[in-house]
Amino acid sequence: MARIAGITIPTDKRVVIALTYVHGIGNTTAKQLLKDTNVDESTRVKDLTEAELTAIREEISKNYTVEGELQRIVRANIKRLKEIGSYRGERHQKNLPVRGQRTKTNARTKRGKKMAVSGAQPKAATKT
Repeated sequence: MARIAGITIPTDKRVVIALTYVHGIGNTTAKQLLKDTNVDESTRVKDLTEAELTAIREEISKNYTVEGELQRIVRANIKRLKEIGSYRGERHQKNLPVRGQRTKTNARTKRGKKMAVSGAQPKAATKT
């Protein structure tokens, strides 16, 4: 069982895919990381030697911000935007999309489930 940056990565997957389980490492970063440590991308995690694992761990700790530290930095940046009262900070406070997406339709992921509002629909016609 391989642990990298405090995360247990899956052993049956290729190394380049397994590294993306660490918060802050995506596909491009994983490929660059493996190139820097001279590890083949197609190798399975269970087939890595201890020296290769150690090299990957050291490279991540030396050159990359990942997991808890990265999440703290992002949280601090959002808090700063809210405190200075910027437009982006207001969008974060109101739980709306921050980067200019439309909100008349869509934006369900950010805003949550639809809620019924009384008086929003036209009244049904009645027979007279």
